[in-house]
Amino acid sequence: MRLTLGLSDTARTRPLAAGRVAIPGVEADITLMGVQELFNHQLAQHTFDVAEFPLATYLRSLERPDRPYLAIPVFPSRHFRLSSLFASEKSDVQTPADLAGRRIGISVFDMAAGVWLRGILHDHFGLDRHAPTYVIGGLEGPRSGDEHPQFYPPGFRFEHRTDAGLAELLAAGEIDALMTARAPSTWPDGGVRRLLPDARQAERDYYRSTGIFPAMHVLVVKRALAEQHPELPWALHQAFTQSIDLARSDLADAAALDTLLPWQLDDLMDAERLLGADFWASGLRANSPMLARAIDYCLADGLITTPFTPEDLFRGPGDHRVLTS
Repeated sequence: MRLTLGLSDTARTRPLAAGRVAIPGVEADITLMGVQELFNHQLAQHTFDVAEFPLATYLRSLERPDRPYLAIPVFPSRHFRLSSLFASEKSDVQTPADLAGRRIGISVFDMAAGVWLRGILHDHFGLDRHAPTYVIGGLEGPRSGDEHPQFYPPGFRFEHRTDAGLAELLAAGEIDALMTARAPSTWPDGGVRRLLPDARQAERDYYRSTGIFPAMHVLVVKRALAEQHPELPWALHQAFTQSIDLARSDLADAAALDTLLPWQLDDLMDAERLLGADFWASGLRANSPMLARAIDYCLADGLITTPFTPEDLFRGPGDHRVLTS
């Protein structure tokens, strides 16, 4: 069958796009694009048959009557995100707990980066998720509205800014902090600092405490296609897992560096010593604790009302090997 795929342009998806990996039984028409553009297309227009998809938004979609997508336990994007918490140099905030009663910028309230940060700061740093005011706006410039439909749950205080970008507001001290998936242009030399000065160590400590490497995105296929072709979820799982494995192999090949990082092989070895050799694992079994925590955080945020199990994310027709791999 011929399928369209929309993916972010990363080392983990390029082996598929370059034809180094084939999807069994599929002629794949793959489009690589920026994450926000991809999500806007998929959430507003449902452009692609198979797509990289924001994890929390997928959980929200499971409460829709039509349940338009079925997830595959493959996670194209992961990030610890404590390094994605920024503060204004003009603010006296020194610790996450100091943000109670303060104003935190965030571009998309239900983005996985925000869900994970609110949960981690609540559980590990003493900041009640409901204590700040969340300022919604574009990161680098004003935004007239949401690119795709958003939900702002009760119990939180929200402020919408359309006059300036959050990066500018943070540098000016009009907001105290910023939760973001992308570093603002005003860091590190524009009046913005990381709230946690040694964010890498904080992320390592978080992993040692929890064993969780948070997923930001999950792979989805249109549910109607999965019902029509019950072998398709497993074929996608196989291909994307192989693509991620190739990304790791490319990173380990130091004959010609795959990135601009001078010590990429040493950084890879360091990560594997801390996180384990299969730290970017696919499949349900290896990811159940992480997914259970993401579900708990979405429930606590009021983004969903159903206490899903990790298995619920992948319940579909036909071949259930994808659930147990």
